[in-house]
Amino acid sequence: MSGMRVLITGGNTGIGKETAVGLAAKGAHVVFTSRDEARGHAAMNEIRQRSGSELVDVIPLDLARLASVRECAASFLDRYDRLDVLVNNAGLVLASRTVTEDGLEATFQVNHLGHFLLTALLRERLVASAPARVVNVASDAHTSAKRGLDFDDLQSERRYRAFAVYGKSKLANILFTRELARRLDGTGVTANAVHPGFVATRFGRDGDTGLLGRIAMPLMRPFALDATAGAQTSIYVASDPTVDGITGAYWVKCAQAVPSDPAHDDAAARRLWDVSEQLVA
Repeated sequence: MSGMRVLITGGNTGIGKETAVGLAAKGAHVVFTSRDEARGHAAMNEIRQRSGSELVDVIPLDLARLASVRECAASFLDRYDRLDVLVNNAGLVLASRTVTEDGLEATFQVNHLGHFLLTALLRERLVASAPARVVNVASDAHTSAKRGLDFDDLQSERRYRAFAVYGKSKLANILFTRELARRLDGTGVTANAVHPGFVATRFGRDGDTGLLGRIAMPLMRPFALDATAGAQTSIYVASDPTVDGITGAYWVKCAQAVPSDPAHDDAAARRLWDVSEQLVA
């Protein structure tokens, strides 16, 4: 990947950091985002040391603030003349319903809307750099949304259950990927979604998932992948030559897989795109 530039959201920890290490080791100039400045700079130094590359930078981004998304995009566009790969990696799950300063439910905004806006703001730079790739980190958790997205309650105002809302946000990631791939057809930019596997990161350790997370996650952690293993599919889809030209696909363990039936709903994908445009306008 020598000469290529990659932007990874949430690259200061977990899967994002391991993706940054892997792609930097392949020769890419890696730019990653971090919400916390101190953690971001510490991660930058670690990624440089582990990858053996000095071509690693960090820029601030708080996906829970749409203003921060716009600032991040503007900063990237001002500093860098090309973007070969965008990895929309950052995400969270919250035990209780939280509303952001933009008046939006936080899980939906951080996991979907923030990345939707960031991708839109960077679209022209991706097209100008083509062939280019967008990699959206989804999850097999999307299968829990068996009835698809509830467009009458995308903000989970009627009922909030942490893992159900998280699953719907991951379904949104796949639907966004499919519609993005359709809209980018013919531009030389591809869009794919990946499932990293169940990974032993900080997910569930900080109390954000509530009592269930504090009890269940430590019990399941011995059966989980480490973050390095979890990053392999993201690294593969972002860099491997055999993925050239493949778009709109869902990847698990570095191979194409079949997502749930609701994830194939192209009408829902188009509707989600239209609603997302309205919400971030």
